Amino acid sequence: MAEELKTVVLNDVHQQLGAKMVPFAGYNMPVRYSSDLDEHRTVRRAVGMFDVSHMGEFRVRGPHALDLIQRVTSNDASKLTDGKAQYSCLPNQTGGIVDDLLVYKLADEDYMLVVNASNIDKDWNWISQFNTQGAEMENISDQTSLFAVQGPKAAEALQSLTDTDLASIPYYSFVQGTFAGAPNVIISATGYTGAGGFELYIPNEYAQQVWDKIMEAGQPFGLKPIGLGARDTLRLEMGFSLYGNDIDDTTSPLEAGLGWITKFTKEFTNSASLKAQKEQGVSRKLVAFLMDGPGIPRSHYELVTEAGEKIGEVTSGTQSPTLSKGIGLGYVKTEFSAPGSQIFVQVRGKNFPATVVKLPFVKGTEEV
Repeated sequence: MAEELKTVVLNDVHQQLGAKMVPFAGYNMPVRYSSDLDEHRTVRRAVGMFDVSHMGEFRVRGPHALDLIQRVTSNDASKLTDGKAQYSCLPNQTGGIVDDLLVYKLADEDYMLVVNASNIDKDWNWISQFNTQGAEMENISDQTSLFAVQGPKAAEALQSLTDTDLASIPYYSFVQGTFAGAPNVIISATGYTGAGGFELYIPNEYAQQVWDKIMEAGQPFGLKPIGLGARDTLRLEMGFSLYGNDIDDTTSPLEAGLGWITKFTKEFTNSASLKAQKEQGVSRKLVAFLMDGPGIPRSHYELVTEAGEKIGEVTSGTQSPTLSKGIGLGYVKTEFSAPGSQIFVQVRGKNFPATVVKLPFVKGTEEV
């Protein structure tokens, strides 16, 4: 018998709003309310709100909290000050990635880790096995709702709901306080769209209240609810990796272009072999490519040379709503990874030309 899908607190609200619901990472989630294209453009041009309460949150506290985080993550969490967040990953012992995550420093000896929904149990078990010093760990995923309000008008749309000057919160920083009448909300200037905006971590009992107040306050700014379909095209236009597609247990952070979050100033899981890999160089790299003409790349399509020799595979691909062209990410042999390199995407036996480009594909906001 299939495992029953989990639901987010506002599951009924999304259905009342006419959302098409789909299974995603074990949850019943809204994939779209109107159309992916309309929702994508709403976020690029104005402001939209995603319910991403399926994401996982762990609290790690106590005198050994930082030691544990340093041991299991690739980035250097000792650099975090109160009110700062950091992108990082959990390396495994065979050169791959257990998950990518955000590390928030709430206060001294008090951190929050935000992990992917599909990996909550996996990550909890992984981190726990390294917790030999007795850091206090608490899985607060089922008590926490998460709304991402994204787009160039996000700060204006939300400002009436808080005393905090939202526009003054630096990127990858956050404040904690009352928001829309709800206490203990983390207002974080982070997101997965590149369009600017905030992620709001809210105790579940206030989720409905906060959602309703945001919908009301955002109405004059064109705010709409946005589903996971547009979330995927938005993140792909920025070249943000999706766990399970572009990074996984078999991809090294160095192959995936995540050397910038892999700090060898400390020891962490598998750091010695990753350091050796950095010194030797990698044989394949994750690249971004733009189709030269027609053709939409899709996950697992082969990447080949003009002569048809396989050089890699597409990990994510779509038709970019902003560029009206096919865009993709994929791993290729390192000699084909330089921007400007010509590669070909094999679509149903035909080879379509594409060019390796630098990220992002588009700037985060779209001029109206």
